[in-house]
Amino acid sequence: MSKNNWPLLAVSQEIQGKVQASKILVVGAGGIGCELLKTLVLSGFRKITVVDLDTIDTSNLNRQFLFRKKHVGQSKATVAASSVSSFCPSADITAICDDVKNSKYNRDFYSQFDIVLNGLDNLEARRHVNRLCLAAEKPLVESGTAGYIGQVCLSAALNSPLHLAA
Repeated sequence: MSKNNWPLLAVSQEIQGKVQASKILVVGAGGIGCELLKTLVLSGFRKITVVDLDTIDTSNLNRQFLFRKKHVGQSKATVAASSVSSFCPSADITAICDDVKNSKYNRDFYSQFDIVLNGLDNLEARRHVNRLCLAAEKPLVESGTAGYIGQVCLSAALNSPLHLAA
């Protein structure tokens, strides 16, 4: 087992297979998104898509650790995917530099993922993602910050496998 898969040693082969086969969508590649991407690959997840329309600004560098000064002006999604791939080459990370509210990211788009993790700082976009996850019956891990306060919550459609298992 490679050094990038050590957390999986604590779980069964069956769980390891499920983790590695899961298709994950991370919406937002800022402070929360960078942490999510790093934690996901270090936990064994390998099939990840990250969506963010923003570019890297100098003001991001103190809290978005996947970015360096040389990345200023570049796509957050693209650089985040590349940075994570550099320390976990077995990860299959797709970067999408676009607005998640674009109509092409509809129910069908969300349906292809097993779980969605939201790290957006825009309330309107967060609500949009929530609506589409509910429509696609996909679990959403919602996270955000306001100053020194952070929050994380799970949303799942009433008839989703996640909700039914509870």
